[in-house]
Amino acid sequence: MAYWRLFYHIVWSTKNRHPLIQAEFEGSLHNVIAAKAKQLGAMVHAVGGIEDHVHLAASVPPKISLSVFISQVKGNSSHFVNQSLGIPFAWQSEYGVVSFGGKNLDLVVKYVKSQHQHHAEQTLLAFLEHTYVKGESAR
Repeated sequence: MAYWRLFYHIVWSTKNRHPLIQAEFEGSLHNVIAAKAKQLGAMVHAVGGIEDHVHLAASVPPKISLSVFISQVKGNSSHFVNQSLGIPFAWQSEYGVVSFGGKNLDLVVKYVKSQHQHHAEQTLLAFLEHTYVKGESAR
């Protein structure tokens, strides 16, 4: 197996940024996201979010493209909410992804795990919150 060490911060939102992620199933949703990411070969460092979006810090192997990885994680997690919980749910097609170095792993993990606090206190890191760049068409 080839050696790889790739760190990504991925963020995506609920359809139309509606507050669809309820406290009652937020933990289960995060667990489903982590499980699918691991099934695809990723090392999951953290999953977090609030009512209208999710953050994932992961090391994704180069054998799978990021767009395929993200699509499969999003699809599996929305299927979980729709089918297993019986709640109408959908993600936006857009997402944001930034790479970072291993030296920043602790910072990103803490940020992802503290989403509720960061949003409540308005201590957001803008470059980790964007799901698309305004003025560019969504792909």
